[in-house]
Amino acid sequence: MKQYLTWGFLILSSLSLSAQRISGTVNGQVAGTKDLKPITGANIYWSGTSQATASDSAGKFNIPRSAQSNLLVISFVGFRNDTVKIGSESELQIVLQNDQTLGEVTVRGSSSSIDRLNPHQTELITTRALAKAACCNLSESFETNASVSVSYSDAVTGSKQIQMLGLSGTYIQTNTENIPAIRGLASTFGLNFIPGTWIQSIDIGKGAGSVVNGYESMTGQINVELQKPDTREKLYLNTYINNFGRAEVNLNLAHQLNKKWSTGLLTHSSTLRNRVDKNGDGFLDMPLYTQFNVLNRWKYQGEKLMAQFGVKALHEDRLGGQKDFVKEMKGSTQAYGFGANVNRYEFFSKIARLFPDQPYKGLGFILNASLHDSKSYFGQNNYDGKQKTLYGNLIYQSIIGNTNHSYKAGLSYLLDNYDEHYRNIILKRNESVPGAFFEYTYNALDKFVLVAGGRVDFHNLYGTQWTPRLHLKYNLTDQTTLRASAGKGFRVANPLAEYYGNLVSSRTVLFRESIRPEVSWNFGGSLTQEFNIGEMKGNLIADFYRTNFENQLVADLEDPRYIQFYNLSGKAYANSFQVETNLTPIKRFELKLAYRLFDVKQTLRNNLDENVLLPRMMVSRDRVLFNAGYALPYDKWKFDFTTQWNGKRRIPYMGTVADHHAPASLPSTMSPAFYNFNAQITRTFPKWDVYLGGENLANFRQKNPIMGASEPFGQHFDAGMAWGPVVGRMIYAGIRYKIIR
Repeated sequence: MKQYLTWGFLILSSLSLSAQRISGTVNGQVAGTKDLKPITGANIYWSGTSQATASDSAGKFNIPRSAQSNLLVISFVGFRNDTVKIGSESELQIVLQNDQTLGEVTVRGSSSSIDRLNPHQTELITTRALAKAACCNLSESFETNASVSVSYSDAVTGSKQIQMLGLSGTYIQTNTENIPAIRGLASTFGLNFIPGTWIQSIDIGKGAGSVVNGYESMTGQINVELQKPDTREKLYLNTYINNFGRAEVNLNLAHQLNKKWSTGLLTHSSTLRNRVDKNGDGFLDMPLYTQFNVLNRWKYQGEKLMAQFGVKALHEDRLGGQKDFVKEMKGSTQAYGFGANVNRYEFFSKIARLFPDQPYKGLGFILNASLHDSKSYFGQNNYDGKQKTLYGNLIYQSIIGNTNHSYKAGLSYLLDNYDEHYRNIILKRNESVPGAFFEYTYNALDKFVLVAGGRVDFHNLYGTQWTPRLHLKYNLTDQTTLRASAGKGFRVANPLAEYYGNLVSSRTVLFRESIRPEVSWNFGGSLTQEFNIGEMKGNLIADFYRTNFENQLVADLEDPRYIQFYNLSGKAYANSFQVETNLTPIKRFELKLAYRLFDVKQTLRNNLDENVLLPRMMVSRDRVLFNAGYALPYDKWKFDFTTQWNGKRRIPYMGTVADHHAPASLPSTMSPAFYNFNAQITRTFPKWDVYLGGENLANFRQKNPIMGASEPFGQHFDAGMAWGPVVGRMIYAGIRYKIIR
């Protein structure tokens, strides 16, 4: 903090010295287009310098002339920036155009970009990036992203998990339009419940997130923006099929009823009915499934009020296990079967009070209610889970004096009711969590930004929780940006839902003690350097983050007889280092190269109840990603190619039970490293897109992903040790059709 105070002193000093050196001043008044009302607190500065001032309560300003620049920039939150070339003029009348877009992101037509203004390191994935791959759902939307990796959690259920900063997706707060989405029991299959064609963009933030969105962000935050009712595309149709027999149809409709009202309908249906067993182990490589998903939303846009509300319904049915298994065999020993039936219903509303004459000011209220009902079976074991959730968030934002000082404050409430049954284990709890938050932002001409916030939550089961967070951004130059963050995270784990894939085994589930909430501290920083070499544009991004746990849920799989859940006793941490460069050597040609290094360890207990610090299982230490994309003029043809190299990862040693009686250590082994190659070609017509692609083109598959597959009811059966692809090469094709307003 002392370093930033020094920077602030130097900036203020330079402003003072510049004012003393330059003779002559420019006077003026800043007003908005609405009734030409004066704007208080507008930023006025000479382009390329730190010489600045702000307008007073009458919208008037006075700024000394600059010897370095004759371009005067006038900016204010909620209005478009204006740049005036100054000659001999000394009196100005500035009228800023209203702009409802409050953020500024530099996209430059690329597939992804870093939000230049946000002090929280945030990457924006656009629809252009999503179109580089099949992207049938959210879990398949990160194929070309270096920060987030996706893998199957087991070899039977088809559930997927993401990793960021060396930890699983349960530590990432995943929101849909700032509403908590993939959490609780939805963490099992939730990534499959957001169709790719519904997605407008994805924001990926590293480190602790904003306190405005809650206390559960521990390593990062993902926010998914869906297609809006007033989108330009009034009809969007996508069809998809692959060589395994998976087929999908997605239809998005949007209609503008009048100047203020619009409505949208997003639909999805997909199915896989072919029984595929490429490795010949007698088990389906992918479960058979059918999913129906629909979202109807409405939007009202008035001058002083904006409102959105909608309903969503989902039904999915899965069946897996041995190739000859059918539902009628459920509960018998004729064949091992897996089944999951999920029904999910949601209602949401978002209401915002707007202040046209004061665009920096706003009052918003978010309300969401959901019911998640799932029924599953693994062989002869049943697992039923139901979650009822009510979430509300009231947010007020304004400024303190001028727009250099702004704040957000509000109240939130979260109600979760859980009811889970697995064999003889019954897990029931009711969480009621009212909370309050405050977040202050200091912005010095976007050169230095500080965001400091904190929230207090009153948990009915675990007492009062205080969550502080801090984000800093400093522009060393116009092309060089430093960011730093620190913050606390808090969450209540759901062991059975989060380790769902490990239930497909002969293991016995043991809770060695009552599970306490997980608590962590995350801190780190990043450096972003943009550059131009001739006609080549690019950037270089390097970041390091560390997550320390005060308490963590330990899912101990070291003994092949058990899944043991207990609280952390000792150290647990995750170090993440990543360097990434994005280049545009020539027009329409994009290159991405990234390397990621993880050092993730967790304390486990051996058979003498002694603590042993080990690398966390199923986490690759190294990962390399390369992506190349080229498009012909007007995007007539688009070509994309992605290579991923996944390094070794630790997996528990699945030998005889006697091997696990060694008191001094816990035996383990390492999986081999492997490559994954994906490619896609797209032909674009005025209203049509036709695409053809392939995944895992090298046809790499994990050998024997299911242990004891020949005796699934025996003591050595385990399908939860999947570390690589279970299925081989996959070829897909699809058609997109759209009608623009």
